[in-house]
Amino acid sequence: MASSLPKPKVLTNPLIRRMVFIFGWVSFVMGVVGIFLPLLPTTPFILLAAACFARSSPKFYSWITSHPRFGPSIANYLAGKGLPLKAKLMAVTLLWISVGVTLVIVSLLWAKLAMLITALAVSAYILRLPTLELEKS
Repeated sequence: MASSLPKPKVLTNPLIRRMVFIFGWVSFVMGVVGIFLPLLPTTPFILLAAACFARSSPKFYSWITSHPRFGPSIANYLAGKGLPLKAKLMAVTLLWISVGVTLVIVSLLWAKLAMLITALAVSAYILRLPTLELEKS
């Protein structure tokens, strides 16, 4: 499956590449934790990890895109087939729960507006993605 994916363009700055690589692993770990914790979404974190590895490590990008558990989700997203409905709903729901809690805590008006605008944009992006129909086995 990974062979049909586009070849990633790796960052040239070693410091930035290393930081992106570390962020990729943090995202990957969060995605794995999300398998076991129902409130933590798996798919968005794994997609983020794949994007980080695409820019920092061709070896780990190849590994994650050919992984038996995560590879198909990444390939479907990159092929434009979209995300499963459950992943989309979970991502948007958790986004708005996080923003809602933060809006109560933060008192700066500009920060609240920035969070709302960002949450609206991210929600629109996720909801506009095609919904992947999962095959029943």
